[in-house]
Amino acid sequence: VNNFFNQVEYIEDIYHWGQKDYWATPVEFLVTFGGDCEDYTIAKYFTLKAMGVEEEKLNLTYVKALNYNVHHMVLTYYSTPGSEPLVLDNIETDIRPASQRSDLLPIYSFNGTGLWLAKERGRGKFTGSSSRLQRWQDLMSRISAGNI
Repeated sequence: VNNFFNQVEYIEDIYHWGQKDYWATPVEFLVTFGGDCEDYTIAKYFTLKAMGVEEEKLNLTYVKALNYNVHHMVLTYYSTPGSEPLVLDNIETDIRPASQRSDLLPIYSFNGTGLWLAKERGRGKFTGSSSRLQRWQDLMSRISAGNI
């Protein structure tokens, strides 16, 4: 899944969608064969869920990519609730444990059930529902309307 989606061309939202920040559905991402870090992460998240990976094992994680001095999003996978997550990324394409990704500074993470503020490189402190994120709500509305 990581390698498959990482083949898609990276295109900044302003050039691709004419907007500063747009979270594409997995189909939009594939049909247009382009997107930015959120789009890679969203596509991987929904694909792994469709393949049977439990939602609580997956987090969309907003980070600062220190080597590039930009905000970035990656998918993190937790094999068990307290385990160190694996990082699926479109910049550094090898899947590695978070402890081996010192180039990423976690800020917050979320999935369909919750939102966590980062503390160190684990899941972080639960702060409520992911519905607090407007772009996530917009994306879920488009997916619910059949625009996956």
